[in-house]
Amino acid sequence: MSENAKITELLTRLAEAWNAGDAAAYAALFTEDADYISFDGTHSQGREAIESSHRWLFEGPLKGSTMSSMDGGAKVKPLADGAVLVISAGGTALAGRQRHSIVSFTAVRTSGGWRFSSFQNTRVAS
Repeated sequence: MSENAKITELLTRLAEAWNAGDAAAYAALFTEDADYISFDGTHSQGREAIESSHRWLFEGPLKGSTMSSMDGGAKVKPLADGAVLVISAGGTALAGRQRHSIVSFTAVRTSGGWRFSSFQNTRVAS
């Protein structure tokens, strides 16, 4: 499987975990020391913090929300051996209301496969 295909699979797994409301599976796609910056500037540091914040979101204000798959049209730019920048359109929907974003990730090859080491979500102004 090509490196781009592996990144595409990682993006698909991210959307699947979100759509299942599975905070543990979502966070598992990030490195232990990942940085996660959400659309409002909230900065979570580390997989444990990512899981905790998403558990709260999935059980509360974003319960039942869906994430559109980001695997179509994602730009994957090599940075170094085993590190890529990923930029993609993305978004979530809740109660029929769609929120569009441009997201960026740094993905790194680890002993457990590719994982995201950083994430930045920027809302598209409507």
